[in-house]
Amino acid sequence: MSFLSLIIVFLLEQLRPLQYQRLIAAPLKALADFVESHINAGSYRHGVMAWMILVLPFALLALALHFLLYRVNPLLALLFNVLVLYLTMGFRQFSHHYSDIQQALGEGELERARSLLSEWRGSSCEKMGSADISRLSIELALAASHRHVFAVLLWFVILPGPCGAVLYRLSALLAEYWRERPAAGNSDFVRFSRQVFAIIDWFPVRATAAAFAVVGDFEDAVYCWRTQADQWTDSELGIVLASGAGALGVQLGMPVLEGDGLTDRVELGVGDPANVDFMQSAVGLVWRATVFWMLLLFLLGLASLVS
Repeated sequence: MSFLSLIIVFLLEQLRPLQYQRLIAAPLKALADFVESHINAGSYRHGVMAWMILVLPFALLALALHFLLYRVNPLLALLFNVLVLYLTMGFRQFSHHYSDIQQALGEGELERARSLLSEWRGSSCEKMGSADISRLSIELALAASHRHVFAVLLWFVILPGPCGAVLYRLSALLAEYWRERPAAGNSDFVRFSRQVFAIIDWFPVRATAAAFAVVGDFEDAVYCWRTQADQWTDSELGIVLASGAGALGVQLGMPVLEGDGLTDRVELGVGDPANVDFMQSAVGLVWRATVFWMLLLFLLGLASLVS
């Protein structure tokens, strides 16, 4: 059922992309603001309460509905899984940004590429050249493919029903939202959401990095993972980016010119400087990793049926 649900969702997303920001992210951020405004009194335990209120009820509801529908008719449970996965994962939640930037660079429209990347990142990119734009776009795409596809897929398979997908998506959204906009400047309140997401994301990060290594340049991917990931600002995300850079044979990271001057960043990867051709190579890497995980899931399901 898991494999069939994923196949249907991937096909459905290509036919009818979900407007994730408007339909999912914006309402959940509004709900997070509402809960925060009524609970946040500045302490760590209030952050724990807020996370429990915003995440656990939805995950448990998804689990209960799955088993209830399965008892009525397995087909209903399958359709419910498809619906939840459609709302929580997918390439189209980030791929349109990436494709538009790639097209703009390919046509020599540097100003348009800068504008598109600024919109995607939420910060100015007006001083960046083509190499900087290509490098940052690949980094964002590798990170987004982990957060929106591979990690959700993994938790969907690990936990019963679609509750794993709900758990990961809500945890990731809260951790990212409160990291970008600390609740009233209070680090104690948001600390629990970051801690629990770090635990939830620990295994998926390494699974994604391993998939990139298997379908790309394995030796360079493992080398970059072992020697460079810890130097990245977010060392966990650095594992995904370092492995992806090594698998592609491209240089990521490194200082970039932004609105307030030169931003110092460590170097990730080995090989050639990033350009628009490597953007297409990154698309191939992500798709090969997707096929790899789907094939693995199919074989596990087949082995389970045989046994």
